[in-house]
Amino acid sequence: MLARPTLTKPPNQAAAEQPKSQARPKEERFLFRVDGQTKRSFSSEGPAMTAGTAVKKAYPVVMVTIVDTDDGTIEIINAS
Repeated sequence: MLARPTLTKPPNQAAAEQPKSQARPKEERFLFRVDGQTKRSFSSEGPAMTAGTAVKKAYPVVMVTIVDTDDGTIEIINAS
């Protein structure tokens, strides 16, 4: 029977290095959610509202919310 070669990492690649896709992004105060899934976080409410309004205008069926993690409040963006 043929033996499989053992897979090894190249010597220049660190063993503790994680791929970019698995690194967790830093969460800021305002979370921008579409249909309950967090898409992005913002440090201030203005840019979060702007992004939410743009998505709601493009896709009026989805539920767009802005969550304030400090106060625990949730603001629903309505189509206008």
